[in-house]
Amino acid sequence: MKVAKLYNFNDIRIEDIPIPSPGPNEALLKTKACGICSGDVMPWYIEKKAPLVPGHEPSGIIVEIGNKVNSFKPGDRVFVHHHAPCFNCKYCKKGDYVQCDTWKNSKIIPGGISEYILIPEINLENDTLNLPETVNFEDGTLIEPTACVVKSLKRAGIRRGDTILIIGLGVMGMIHILLAKKYGAEKIIGADMVPYRLNKAKELGADITIDVSNSNLLKELSSVTDGLMVDIVIVGPNSVNAMQQGILCVGAGGKVVFFTPAKPDETLTINPNELYFKDINIITSYSCGPSDTADALELIAEGVVNAQKLITHRFKIEETKEAFRLTAEAKNSLKSIIIFD
Repeated sequence: MKVAKLYNFNDIRIEDIPIPSPGPNEALLKTKACGICSGDVMPWYIEKKAPLVPGHEPSGIIVEIGNKVNSFKPGDRVFVHHHAPCFNCKYCKKGDYVQCDTWKNSKIIPGGISEYILIPEINLENDTLNLPETVNFEDGTLIEPTACVVKSLKRAGIRRGDTILIIGLGVMGMIHILLAKKYGAEKIIGADMVPYRLNKAKELGADITIDVSNSNLLKELSSVTDGLMVDIVIVGPNSVNAMQQGILCVGAGGKVVFFTPAKPDETLTINPNELYFKDINIITSYSCGPSDTADALELIAEGVVNAQKLITHRFKIEETKEAFRLTAEAKNSLKSIIIFD
């Protein structure tokens, strides 16, 4: 089978490796589509794992199962999460699945951008979902990214009537817009510097967009909120500067969500009293777990999020390097996926 193997960000090769055989409690997936995540194109983040087969947003058809598997059968159309928790540790019991050691150590084999994927028992039983007939394989690639946004807005405690600012209008910013609208936000504000993305944000439901390439974000935000700023800020870019901007943009009693990590050599300096006396909460939101993927699938089945709204570019596996380049460029595109025959 063909796989895309990343040795470094500028060295992605198409290689042939044997199709894996599932063990008694495992399954084999024929991949139909796999999304490329913004995390996949952060060189410092992905290269420390190299060499690897990247991709963690696959959907496809189960073509073979082990002799002890009863929960799925050949022919099932599924989404599979690349991490799955044990459900038994102290973190799982709190619903904090990403801190579970099993979650951290689980994986799909060899990775998402592969013609076939071996689904280990823990992933198969604890976070693989059947796709309804109304959800196609391209929609299925959006389950994991949508689940990350579900978790983000859960942690932010979004409420009907909130004003929310989303800094960074890539595909994850757009999903935040779609879900914030679904969850009843009264005013949705998007900030970016790419005209294509600013226009797309308006199409998808943003009430106001701010072009930070030619205007002052704080000044514009103050103007459109009568000086009250916002209840929730979602900081998308992996940048300390963006995080600092986010803290300045939130109003009293508000929440700032760091949706992406900073670069490894960056340090965030804050004035704790500014947070304390204004009762501002800084919240992190890393990845997602089974409750989030289940909610995400429901939202996709409802049509709140779908491929038609978000997927802008489709590539064959042989074009993976170009797909990574386009995603990293972050200009006139949203979601790029790899499609398989």
